[in-house]
Amino acid sequence: MASPRVLFLCTGNYFRSRFAELLFNHRARSAGLPWLAESRGLAIERGHGNVGPISANTLRALAERGIHPEPPVRFPVPLREADLRQARYVVAVKEAEHRPLLDLKFPGWAERVEFWHVDDVDCAPPEHALAVLEGEVERLLRRLAEPWSAVRMVFGAEDKT
Repeated sequence: MASPRVLFLCTGNYFRSRFAELLFNHRARSAGLPWLAESRGLAIERGHGNVGPISANTLRALAERGIHPEPPVRFPVPLREADLRQARYVVAVKEAEHRPLLDLKFPGWAERVEFWHVDDVDCAPPEHALAVLEGEVERLLRRLAEPWSAVRMVFGAEDKT
């Protein structure tokens, strides 16, 4: 049986969602949880200034936590509707930024997404944004580790506790 999937969304799939994906997978594996995270970007075309496949800030923060992505590190991937359908749980990391993009590109999906409030580097220093994101990922992992939470997700009920 395939692992249940969490899908993290951000704008460019370069900084925040990649950190969330890699941190989640590392911590879920350490906790023995069956969940697997992926990440996608809602508007990777806006990342024209991004250098390389992933933010250096993301790699640095992961390394500080003892997490080292296996090479080759992939480049950002744009979100497709199939990604949304395959995910058991979807999180967009900044509601003010991502709800309008979801409404525009994937009508009807925003109501099935949990929205967090993690700023991008234009609004917060990277270390602050990633610390907030780490806290959100930890809270999500705790919820997913609860037996009743997993049962509710299997049957499609919302789990926003």
